[in-house]
Amino acid sequence: MPLIKVQTSVSAPQKAEIESMLLNLSAKLAKHLGKPESYVMTAFEPEIPMTFAGNTDPVCYIEIKSIGTMKPDQTAAMSQEFCQQINQTLGVPKNRIYIEFADAKGAMWGWNGTTFG
Repeated sequence: MPLIKVQTSVSAPQKAEIESMLLNLSAKLAKHLGKPESYVMTAFEPEIPMTFAGNTDPVCYIEIKSIGTMKPDQTAAMSQEFCQQINQTLGVPKNRIYIEFADAKGAMWGWNGTTFG
């Protein structure tokens, strides 16, 4: 049910580095949300034409979605940790990373031919 999707304007690093980043994000997201990692999905989309602050310098947009309610202390901790990791892995400055946190109702999230509602 939790999802973390990373979209960035930068080129993709080596496949092993991408996989390592995604596995790390998956484990961290599960821990932050207190949910089983067996339900966490990750996605990475590099080389997307993007702008931020009126220029095309490296930029990143991250979506974090989960069923239930994320509390402000959770989102603050996730923002800090995920911005740091993306900065280290992809070289995108932290001040050029936006993160959207979205709570979903169980009935609005499908899986395995049903929903979580």
